[in-house]
Amino acid sequence: MEHAVVSKQETVEKFRTHESDTGSSEVQIALLTDRIKRLTEHLKVHKKDHTTRRGLMILVGRRSKLLKYLAREETARYKNVIERLGLRK
Repeated sequence: MEHAVVSKQETVEKFRTHESDTGSSEVQIALLTDRIKRLTEHLKVHKKDHTTRRGLMILVGRRSKLLKYLAREETARYKNVIERLGLRK
């Protein structure tokens, strides 16, 4: 559990827009991407874990909504996040 806390703090520090930022769109997208990657690895091992698969789909949808919002409001920030996370090609 402690590894997840350290990873979350590192992600927040990497993607925040100012010193006290913990909830901007960029930070939220980065945190969701980390969780999605962890769940994807879990599902590679546990193929029949449908409850986790459902949770993964919910997280992917939430991240998609945040990305659409960011693309609509501030295109430059959207492109920066996409590039830094390596989400689209």
